[in-house]
Amino acid sequence: MAIEKALYTATATATGGRAGTAQSSDGALKLDLSTPKELGGAGGNGTNPEQLFAAGYSACFIGAMKAVSARNKVALPAEVSITSDVSIGPHANKPGAFGIAVAMKISVPGMDRAALEKLVADAHEVCPYSNATRGNVDVTLTIV
Repeated sequence: MAIEKALYTATATATGGRAGTAQSSDGALKLDLSTPKELGGAGGNGTNPEQLFAAGYSACFIGAMKAVSARNKVALPAEVSITSDVSIGPHANKPGAFGIAVAMKISVPGMDRAALEKLVADAHEVCPYSNATRGNVDVTLTIV
C-alpha cells in the first residue's frame, strides 16, 4: 500500500459482477449494476464500474483542486465542474486484458487560464485517483 496511514476506508461489496448489485457497508450506496450493450450486456437501468469510476475521479479531482488552491492561497471559483469520460477496451500491451482511459474536461469559469493550468497540474500530482492510476491509465486533462 502506498499510504503512510489510512485516514478513511470505504468498504463496498459487489455481488453478481457487472449484472449484479453493489452496496457500501454503511448503506449510503446501494445500487443495481448492468452491463452496457457495447460490452455484450443487456443494458438496463443499473450503473456500471466505468460510470462509478468517472464520478469518483471527477469528485476526487475537484477535492484535490480545492486542497491545492487553499494551500497556495489561490481563489477557486465555486462553479468548478469536471466531466470525465471513462473508456474501456482491449489493453494495448497485454493481449487478452482490458484497460481504461480517462478524458477529463475541467471547467472553472472566471479563473485566469495560466493560474488554472498550474492548479490542474498540481492537483493531478496530489489527487489519489491520479496517483493510483499513473502509469497504468491514459489520463487526458482538458480545460474547457
